[in-house]
Amino acid sequence: MADSLTDESALVELVAMMARLRAECGWKAAQTHRTLAKHLLEETYETIEAIEALDQGGSPEHLREELGDVLLQVYLHAAIAAQAGQFDMEDVARGLREKMLRRNPHVFGDVVETDPERINETWEAVKAAEKQRSGLLDGVPLELPALSRAAKVLDRLERAGTPPPVGDPADLGDRLLALVSEARETGVDPEQALREAVRRISA
Repeated sequence: MADSLTDESALVELVAMMARLRAECGWKAAQTHRTLAKHLLEETYETIEAIEALDQGGSPEHLREELGDVLLQVYLHAAIAAQAGQFDMEDVARGLREKMLRRNPHVFGDVVETDPERINETWEAVKAAEKQRSGLLDGVPLELPALSRAAKVLDRLERAGTPPPVGDPADLGDRLLALVSEARETGVDPEQALREAVRRISA
């Protein structure tokens, strides 16, 4: 593994490679942010599967490959934007670097903190200030899987000091929401828990 980014780095080489593919590959030249969106989602789920497979003896090389496929999507989107004169991969990396500096004052600033919960609270507070969100649920994507979205909504309600409404025990949706709340209280990711349960019965 390289210790630092150099001109010979594969990361740098990929920028030129994506520009060439946009110019010389008919399929890639025809793609837009929107047409690539589904591929980004698919590659993300495949990466999650590779991560979960590690617990079952899966290969780290498989995870490496899937992470590369996600990175390919990032480079393609940056190449499309660069071609349109909007931003490029360097801008993406610079923006990420600046975000990490702002949101991790316990590492890059003078804040002394080691508690993971308080570190996360600082991250969320800085993020909220950056986004200048006006609504409680702004930034919670509608496209998230239902269990993941429910967990995020409950998290936002909790942070705002708003208790979730008590649902109807006879309503299946309300019972599922109660299970998501129970999962959060015990530190369990409900989406991952269900995926693992389904994997057990389908193996």
